[in-house]
Amino acid sequence: MDMIPFDDRDGSIWYDGRLVPWREAKLHVLSHGLHYASCVFEGERVYNGSVFRLDDHNERLANSARILGFELPVSIDDLKKATLEVIGSNHIREGYVRPIAWRGAEQMGVSAQATRIHLAIAAWDWPAYFSPEARAKGIRMKWAPWKRPAPDTAPTQAKAAGLYMICTMSKHIAEADGCDDALMLDWRGRLAEGTGANLFLVINGELHTPTPDCFLNGITRQTVIGLAKKRGLKVIERAILPDELAKADEMFLTGSAAEVTPVGEIIGDHGHYRFTPGAVCRLMWEDYDRAVGKTVAASAA
Repeated sequence: MDMIPFDDRDGSIWYDGRLVPWREAKLHVLSHGLHYASCVFEGERVYNGSVFRLDDHNERLANSARILGFELPVSIDDLKKATLEVIGSNHIREGYVRPIAWRGAEQMGVSAQATRIHLAIAAWDWPAYFSPEARAKGIRMKWAPWKRPAPDTAPTQAKAAGLYMICTMSKHIAEADGCDDALMLDWRGRLAEGTGANLFLVINGELHTPTPDCFLNGITRQTVIGLAKKRGLKVIERAILPDELAKADEMFLTGSAAEVTPVGEIIGDHGHYRFTPGAVCRLMWEDYDRAVGKTVAASAA
């Protein structure tokens, strides 16, 4: 598959207060965020030229920074203005936005009190995370070899760069086995999430989703819970063990990138499970598309 490198594109990136040419948006190799993962970010979707739930994403970015011990160098209002500026400058109608904040290179070592906080925002065209074919029949997942850490061992309520290392490792292993994503357990052996998306099970017509006590309570997750309740569906947030997948008729993932994506199969060490995307997946998929302003297309059969 041909891919345009992300460091060699046309357009502009908002970087420390101003728009700069895309190829010039660089940082020093000794930046603390690169060496010690003192970095937080967001993933946002643009639909019809507008960012879905932009204020919520910006508030979460600021809170993630505070959890890691620093403040964003701009106000929430200015962050919103900068986001709209970069979307407009790149003529994004259907795309993705990545704001990111990190500690700079003024100080090298674990301690980083003297570092400057940098902030950048990039946006690019991106119609879908999973292919329409994969989304329609349900993606294939493999059990991840890494587990989500306990909240007293990592800043699990921050969207922090370091927490995604095990996601990358797990997804690479899954892709090498012909899968689309990996399914992660938490440190207790309970169902947690995908590598970048929350999960829902349909059991007896009800939605069951893991309690987000060691991973992010995703903004898309919150949206889907609201849509389900509006539909009159019962939503149960609880601890879910892997073998409970046998009770589920349907399964889907939610995330700004994944949107609402059905799961068709899970393989690996904790059991082999198959699901057929059905009525509930279809409702949630279509309701979410309406909520974000997309044209509702034919979904899973």
